[in-house]
Amino acid sequence: MHQTSQSRHTPNRAYLVLMLSLLGMAFSGIFVSLAGAPGAVSAFYRMSIATLVLVFPFMRGIQREGRPTRHEALIAILAGLFFAGDLFFWNTGILISGATTPTLMGNTAPIWVGLGAMIFFQERPGRLFWVGLLVAIGGAAVVLGVDALNNAGLGSFFGILSGMFYGAYFLVVQRSRQTLGTLTSFWLSAAGSSLALALMARVLGQPLTGYTPLTYLYLIALSLLVQVGGQMGVAYTLGYLPASIVSPTLLLQPVLTGLLAVPILGERISIVQIFGGIAVLVGVYIVHRSRQENRAGRE
Repeated sequence: MHQTSQSRHTPNRAYLVLMLSLLGMAFSGIFVSLAGAPGAVSAFYRMSIATLVLVFPFMRGIQREGRPTRHEALIAILAGLFFAGDLFFWNTGILISGATTPTLMGNTAPIWVGLGAMIFFQERPGRLFWVGLLVAIGGAAVVLGVDALNNAGLGSFFGILSGMFYGAYFLVVQRSRQTLGTLTSFWLSAAGSSLALALMARVLGQPLTGYTPLTYLYLIALSLLVQVGGQMGVAYTLGYLPASIVSPTLLLQPVLTGLLAVPILGERISIVQIFGGIAVLVGVYIVHRSRQENRAGRE
């Protein structure tokens, strides 16, 4: 009787965690915009604080699971380098054109994952994949066109680059998770991102210190609420809910970010941008479904 009750409540708890994680991640672009720190700097604090917070759980995991091999560690760190590129372009795009459109374009990652899997892993996408790709590209063209008229096109373009880097991160971290546990892979990746972003900030002349206390508070919230709470929450839900539910649900992130950006940041979203954004999300969802159907067919 107790086990039946527990099994009934576990999915409900997972759904609650997923919704809270989604809400936390929706604040990511808001915190980046409010902090106003350069792209590499805000990304560095997001990753480095998370790395410090999780260092003791990581060490306990190493004691329990054993040390990763050099090859395993390098793959996880490589994933972190791609994630560093993702955050840099995304954060910089937000500073140029606001939180909404770069977040929307960053969520095109499933498209780049599909194209990358086709090029590097010889996956053969079905007709549905190409339909979704065309729909998403059409929507992106609409959003980019409106932003270009408002002199914010570069920010949206950086959002697309962010999506490409996140797609590469996703492909590499999938490989890493074949041999490493969630926390071990997550921590090594975050450590690699932190080092890369510190170097990037140095090369670009973006100082890591000298900001206002309020800026640091926003950066701490960015790391704890988004990176630790949001990302780890999603990892938790994947243990209880299928990816077919979790992944499409995460497409609501740019929608929530856009809704939050209007009252908090004073951003304005036109009707044309809304329809373009809907087309992007629908296209990404179609691509995601097509890849799921392809995998199910192979099994």
